Amino acid sequence: MSVFVLLAAHILSMLGFATFAALLPELRDAWRLTNTEAGLIGSAFFAGYIATVAYWTALTDRVDGRRVYLAGGVLGAAGSLGFGLLAQGLGSAMLFQLLLGAGMAATYMPGLRLLSDRVSGPAQSRAIAFYTAFFGIGTGLSLVVAGASAAAWGWRYAFVLSAPGPALAAALVLLGLGRLAPPHEGARTFHWETLFPVSAWRRVLAIRAAAGYTLGYAVHCVELFASRAWMVAFLAFATGLHGDGSFPWGAAAIAAVVNVAAVPASILGNEIALRIGRRRWILVAMLASGLFGIALALAAPLHWAIVLALLAAHSMLIMADSGTLTAGLVASAPPALRGAAMGFYSLVGFGGGMVGPTLFGVALDVAGGAERVSAWGWAYAAAGAGCLAAPFAVRLFGGRRAA
Repeated sequence: MSVFVLLAAHILSMLGFATFAALLPELRDAWRLTNTEAGLIGSAFFAGYIATVAYWTALTDRVDGRRVYLAGGVLGAAGSLGFGLLAQGLGSAMLFQLLLGAGMAATYMPGLRLLSDRVSGPAQSRAIAFYTAFFGIGTGLSLVVAGASAAAWGWRYAFVLSAPGPALAAALVLLGLGRLAPPHEGARTFHWETLFPVSAWRRVLAIRAAAGYTLGYAVHCVELFASRAWMVAFLAFATGLHGDGSFPWGAAAIAAVVNVAAVPASILGNEIALRIGRRRWILVAMLASGLFGIALALAAPLHWAIVLALLAAHSMLIMADSGTLTAGLVASAPPALRGAAMGFYSLVGFGGGMVGPTLFGVALDVAGGAERVSAWGWAYAAAGAGCLAAPFAVRLFGGRRAA
């Protein structure tokens, strides 16, 4: 029952996650933003995330994780509501994206901690794979709600209507899960080491497998969140090359379907990894996702069926190692360090997520702008470059055998 509660809450907590991505082309034009500035707004979400995630996850070692989740729900709802009611341009949009990111920092990894503390053995790896895979369902729902709401009532309503999601998620976790005592509940003194537990992080990095999974997650997140932030904009560009009505659905709807369709890839990828080894599977998935991203961009002028097939394949390949990386990190970290390990893993990974959307936008601008196919090729190449190189880093840091 705990798994189902946390999966449902996970989806609800993400209702505002992709709202800006769904509306990026509209807001970029309405506010006269460059691609770099649009990328900065997307990256601001992750800046809020990485600024607070270490604190929230370390806090799960000391207090009831449900209370941390509640704080995240309140922050996430405030960010969406504030964006819808008050955002006027680059600065204010970044501010409310920061709030959204801080809210998700208190729900995503703390939610995973709540899950891992309630499931053990082989079932734990599968539960974690489902949890990370459901990120795609949450993203898809966010895109659908944003696209439909904006089409019916305007972009401000899209943000306002996403605000109840995180609040409902927090209520579900608070009421649907029993309390478990955290491992260091008696430690009530908070200081700089609580915010940034550097000594614990050093101990985590001393575990070669944990260091490898963390580094792999960083470059995975650069590609993942760059792709998600710019997916709707890319589809709008491809549609423009063919003329309105050439694609079977609107850009936001296609992006939502693709994100949901990619969900099984994380689960199946973890099953493959359990059979052939985590490191080997990460190597294959990362190389393939980097190459398919470039192919997708260059295929923009081709028939819509080819574009959508490549888009789906690229999204699935990105997700194929997500659950494997996270399950590997959890398995490689001892219980006493698990909260700190997950916090550092999330901090580094979503630091990559912060870089991704802006890197993509900068590459678009430098390569000639969003009206050129070649510029999209360079943007996808920039986002996927880390994944093309990361398997070698995993080989270097991961030890002789996968954890």
